Amino acid sequence: MTDDLLHGGALDRMQAAYPNAPTPWIDLSTGINPWPYPVDTLPPSAWQHLPTEAAMEACRAAMAHAIGAPESAVLLAPGSELLIRLLPTVIAPRTVALASPTYGDHARAWRASGADVIETADPLAEAGKVDALVLCNPNNPTGTTLERSRLGHALTRQAARNGWLIVDEAYADLVPALSLAPLAGAENLIILRSFGKFFGLAGLRLGALLGPPALLEAMSQRLGVWPVSGPALTLGAQAYADGHWQAETRDHLAAARRRLDKILLDSGLWLVGGTDLFRLVKTEKAQQLWHQLAEAGIYVRRFNYAPHLLRIGLPADAAAEHRLAAALSL
Repeated sequence: MTDDLLHGGALDRMQAAYPNAPTPWIDLSTGINPWPYPVDTLPPSAWQHLPTEAAMEACRAAMAHAIGAPESAVLLAPGSELLIRLLPTVIAPRTVALASPTYGDHARAWRASGADVIETADPLAEAGKVDALVLCNPNNPTGTTLERSRLGHALTRQAARNGWLIVDEAYADLVPALSLAPLAGAENLIILRSFGKFFGLAGLRLGALLGPPALLEAMSQRLGVWPVSGPALTLGAQAYADGHWQAETRDHLAAARRRLDKILLDSGLWLVGGTDLFRLVKTEKAQQLWHQLAEAGIYVRRFNYAPHLLRIGLPADAAAEHRLAAALSL
């Protein structure tokens, strides 16, 4: 499978595959905030010293407060992607149900562990029937959201079977009211959080596992003594404590999403889902359109399992919006 089909973000491969495309390239393939949290000069100690327990605690406390989770239920990690791959080494469900479509690495990780993976359009119907129920809320790439009450019912059914409810909240910073973070620490509940998407600093590699004490201890043993870098801890603590920036960013992203919707609808595309960080469109000419955009130096996300769908992130400025609109009209 090519890199762009696996995750998006393979801009270097795109540049090599389309050497005559106009530059600079516009990368709309990842669903990451194009207006990142401002990075000021970090103290030298963040770079020079091994990460301290005090820095870890400051970042963990700031994250817990921002998302409404008990601090004791939060384990920081170098991004949620690693946690997805390590979870099968901590718990060993024989049957795992997840939405279809959803973020593909969940199914890949559980299949690699030997679990029987059920992909279904109605994963909540499997609650109480499987050892682990995996949900992304909001879902990627459809943007489908699940209210806390529905997730609470699913957790009750999973707990009755002594199974797990695993909720990937990579995009939950967009809609905090959806998060199960206030329930973090409950038995049978695992929550994954990602810093990079909403805060626009994906290269920092910061995320968290929220769960009961025994689970966190087992994962901590796998992550090691210094799982998160000093710069990530410092910036994470600053960003999570900056509630004003977060509120303004939600408004900014919503406005940009509305502008993107107009561009896509004016181009005759069928808007079928998404979040305030990306939109999902359907067209019978999706593969042709993907190549057309690539030739114009615009990189969007395509899917091997759904050749009629494209996921398109937010253009960073008016010039990028105009280029996208022009490329779509060719």
